[in-house]
Amino acid sequence: MSTSAAKLSDNLARLIAFLCVVALVVTAGIWFVFLRAPGKRVTAYFSAGVGIYAGGDVRVLGVRVGEIVKVEPQGRVVKVDFLVDDDVDVPAAAQALVVNPAVVSDRYVQLAPAYTGGDKLGDGAVIPRERTATPVELDEVYASLDKLTTALGPKGANANGALSDLLDTAAKNLDGNGKKLGDTIRNLGAATETLSGSREDLFGTVDGLQKFTSMLSENDGQVRRFTDQLADVSKLLAEERQNLGASLRELASALTAVDGFIKDNRDKLKSNVDKLSGITKVLVDQRAALAEVLDVGPLALGNLQNSYNGSSGTLDVRAHLNELTEPPIVMICKLVRQTTPKQLPQLLADTCDKLAPVVNGVAKLPSIAEVIQALQQGRAPSLPVPLLSPSAGGSGGGTPATPAQPPAGGGR
Repeated sequence: MSTSAAKLSDNLARLIAFLCVVALVVTAGIWFVFLRAPGKRVTAYFSAGVGIYAGGDVRVLGVRVGEIVKVEPQGRVVKVDFLVDDDVDVPAAAQALVVNPAVVSDRYVQLAPAYTGGDKLGDGAVIPRERTATPVELDEVYASLDKLTTALGPKGANANGALSDLLDTAAKNLDGNGKKLGDTIRNLGAATETLSGSREDLFGTVDGLQKFTSMLSENDGQVRRFTDQLADVSKLLAEERQNLGASLRELASALTAVDGFIKDNRDKLKSNVDKLSGITKVLVDQRAALAEVLDVGPLALGNLQNSYNGSSGTLDVRAHLNELTEPPIVMICKLVRQTTPKQLPQLLADTCDKLAPVVNGVAKLPSIAEVIQALQQGRAPSLPVPLLSPSAGGSGGGTPATPAQPPAGGGR
């Protein structure tokens, strides 16, 4: 019986312990669901906690989104716990600022900036001291003013009356200049506005100057050589300043004389300039011919110099008959066919009549070169058919020319 009773007692103890654990879990769940304050718990650390109390507001853009739960000083900082509504999103890198809406009213915590996207501030987040700020206290302002007045007072900068002298001098200088001072300030504001409107051009100018200085830096050697050469030129001008001064004085005298000459001969100069314009127009119209003359002129002068015979005082020339493409008589007939037949000698007129087929391009006489070549070969030069016919030249009769027989032996 004792063994059974012991087992029963152990089972009963285990059952009681299990029921106690279940009761604790259920109690914790009920508290978490029904009794826990709604919202995300956030902790922030401030350098001071003046005017911050539990129950104060937590705002975003001035709208209340939570409540301060606890304010606890911790050495040089103040720990502030507050709740933010679950339906309000706050950026993960948000800042906490203590805002003083009035001099004597309670302060609240402002979260900034408003959430627009990205990571969110979660439950249990901590905002460090570097991301918090508190307003300047009135006693700090008074303390700063006290230090300033002490520094400027008889025991500070005004110990020898320097500040008083400054104020007196400023009062004398500004006396009656209020309007000018106001205009100066107004013009300065307009200038700054102009600079603000032209900031892109100003920055572009600065960027261009930066590129220019970079270019000078990259070409430092050339810039140094340029400055050295410029220094040499300046030194030379300094050494020759007397000569330069004398030259400038002479130039001034010459310009005065030229001015008087122009005034005295204005009409003549105008007439010459007008005539010169016609000449220049002719030169412009004939610029192609002038260019050809300038190209050929030196060669012609050289040939003329080479053809001069100093011993006889004559110009010696050399006939190059092989270059003639047609006999001279044909060229003469072509030149004189524009004239009246009565003005020509009878022999020349008859000859030109006989050579009419050649002049008109119907037949072609052998050139002098061909004649010389034929004679060298021991044969007579060949004549065109129209000249061999009885009606050649339009004379109405005659015996056709018979080619000369080559001499015996084929000699010349």
